[in-house]
Amino acid sequence: MSRTFRVGVTPDFYRDAKGRFEAALEGELGPVEGVEYGPMPPQPDGVATPEALDGYDGIFALGLRITRRSVEGVRRTAIVARWGVGYDRIDVAALTEAGIALATTPEAVKRPVAEAILALIFAVSKNLLLQDRTVRGGGWRGDLPGLGADLAGSVLGSVGCGNIAREMFRMAAGLGFRRRIACDPYVAPETAAELGVELVPMETVFRESDYVAVNVPLNDETRGMIGAEHLRLMKPSAFFINTARGAVVREADLVRALEEGWIRGAGLDVFAEEPLPAGHPLTRLDNVVLAPHALAWTQGLVRDNGVEACRNLLAVARGEPPPGLVNREVLENPAFQAKLARYRGER
Repeated sequence: MSRTFRVGVTPDFYRDAKGRFEAALEGELGPVEGVEYGPMPPQPDGVATPEALDGYDGIFALGLRITRRSVEGVRRTAIVARWGVGYDRIDVAALTEAGIALATTPEAVKRPVAEAILALIFAVSKNLLLQDRTVRGGGWRGDLPGLGADLAGSVLGSVGCGNIAREMFRMAAGLGFRRRIACDPYVAPETAAELGVELVPMETVFRESDYVAVNVPLNDETRGMIGAEHLRLMKPSAFFINTARGAVVREADLVRALEEGWIRGAGLDVFAEEPLPAGHPLTRLDNVVLAPHALAWTQGLVRDNGVEACRNLLAVARGEPPPGLVNREVLENPAFQAKLARYRGER
């Protein structure tokens, strides 16, 4: 490392994750000679400015938006290390053109999110919230309007068969699902088959599943991809689960599906607008379990997200590609290659 490698911590960490990220920075970056870190200055409207970015070699990022304008004229920054796996607030193509790597933390996230999916499946199928309210209201089992659903013999489906979905299917293998199916044009059938998962068309996932889980990133291809035409295919006894991104679903269509009984219920940890606005129609429904995009925020996820993000930063500081690299095309960018060479002390 030929000079100090400066890491900027995005301002939203100090507001939205205070006490949950500092240990990783201290433990991973603190002992490394030639690496320093500190808070970035406040960014207007939560959007990074070129002036702020260009003061750092690496960005330790939570939810800061990084647009094409954000990287105009930026020469120093080499990596944006995202604390998590979603990057819908980041213009990936613009980063690539500017010679900036984007890295995420897939290993840290997959188990906690898979657990969150299964938690919602159990909660909706066993009427957990209704049972809780019944007891708190002085009632008992005879006051319940109906029985719960069985996982054994049912069909678990996923829109997407990537890192998190595969972990979900692995964990669900012993729960008695009769069939596990998924749609994903980017996954080879043999890869899915190794998990006992059958790749099928998207319409089949909605038509034949008893539980449909959303496991795709939010991007131009997936924004609003699920709507009434899919929800109407579902069984009236089926449940819809979303821990991915709210904007993948046309939320008004989902509300209607729940209100009109196209489906039995839903478990949601993500929404089109977050925080969920007061008085939102979803908050008035009894057949939906809601969580504040925090169901996967466990002690392990907080610890491992920070560690994995820091290790992405340190790889670049050594002049190496980060292990969680998203935009692999940046490896061919001469500007990024020059940055790595400089960190290796070659230039």
